[in-house]
Amino acid sequence: MRVLIATQAERTHFLGTVPLAWALRAAGHEVRVASQPHLRSVAAEAGLPFVPVGRDHHFARVSRNGLADRHLDFDMAEDRDEVLTWDHLREGYGKVVTWWWRMVNDPMLDDLVAFCREWGPDLVVWEPSTYAAPLAAELCGAAHVRHLWSVDLFARVRARFLARMAEQPETDREDPLAAWLGARAARYGVEFSETLVHGQATIEQVPASLRVDTPSHLDYLPMRYVPYNGRAVVPDWLRTPPERPRVGLSLGTSASLRLGGYTVDVGTLLEGLAALDVEVVATLPAHEQAKLGAVPANTRLVEYVPLHALAPTCAAMVTHGGPGTVLTALSSGIPQLLAPHPRMFDIPVLSGLVRDRGAALLLPPDRVTPEAVADGVGALLRDPSFTRAAHTLRHDIAAMPTPADLAHTLTGLADRR
Repeated sequence: MRVLIATQAERTHFLGTVPLAWALRAAGHEVRVASQPHLRSVAAEAGLPFVPVGRDHHFARVSRNGLADRHLDFDMAEDRDEVLTWDHLREGYGKVVTWWWRMVNDPMLDDLVAFCREWGPDLVVWEPSTYAAPLAAELCGAAHVRHLWSVDLFARVRARFLARMAEQPETDREDPLAAWLGARAARYGVEFSETLVHGQATIEQVPASLRVDTPSHLDYLPMRYVPYNGRAVVPDWLRTPPERPRVGLSLGTSASLRLGGYTVDVGTLLEGLAALDVEVVATLPAHEQAKLGAVPANTRLVEYVPLHALAPTCAAMVTHGGPGTVLTALSSGIPQLLAPHPRMFDIPVLSGLVRDRGAALLLPPDRVTPEAVADGVGALLRDPSFTRAAHTLRHDIAAMPTPADLAHTLTGLADRR
């Protein structure tokens, strides 16, 4: 079977697909990754054949310049009915289509379609904002599935939007996603349908205990989260058990790359952790370390360390709430102090769900003080209920089908197609 992993060039979104790609290759299938040229080195480091399609999008640059903040001010995490009026959804959804989905898909669409026609994949696995992929799959007759990297806000928002639109007079109905994607599909003789939005099935890596409500008709395929953070070397010091409780500090890469810096002050976090009898391992790129100057004596600064190797050695972690970081920590049963950006798409939702399950404490970025950090991490270390809850979520993750299991399921899906 020929399998195409298709994604717009977003590093962290692609990384979550790598374990499944490996599983498919190990099962004897031919796997290729198609994305914009910017992702070339990341895919190559993962040991996967890469096909560059189209040209690089400018979403990250637009975000750093603040243009996206001025135009993409629709909060997809919003869940209050009184806020989600038709006018709010129509205007906000239109901005998401224009300033995110259209921006990252249009530069790759024609080339991706051409490649799929040429190569003829049997199955296309696509990142959930890469709408060019299901269109190309439908055109060449391939089965196709979405591969989520977090909770499914895409489906939840879509369901709310369609429900509100159905309440309007037909003359007032406006669907920005169907208008944009439908026009692109029509160029190739493909009819727009909700399958182009949700896929024929959806791969979901968060356990059922952390799911958000989505339409019941969608077909979800659970898959165990297997941490993959890119090319990695485990340092010697990490092989020696810590003499004091270890606290890992990881704030991800997206905020630094897209927003030009973290949404919390790292110095404040380290100052708070200095008040505790712990060993701190802070994973920060060199340019972020250079901003700090001297750091507390209990802090070890590293540019990079494999998070799946660091997490099991920790008693607690301080993180930004990103899905890769959160799920990696939970895979090892580690409780977390989460400082989620309130408008960073899925991050506040996932963070709140982990908090509600008792495996984390939340500390909003605007309330980060040394005292609050020390109190929060101190509570995680003192109260065993947080670790017990994190262990429960670890068990939930471990009980999900492995990528190898799912590879067999996907083979059947492609065969039926």
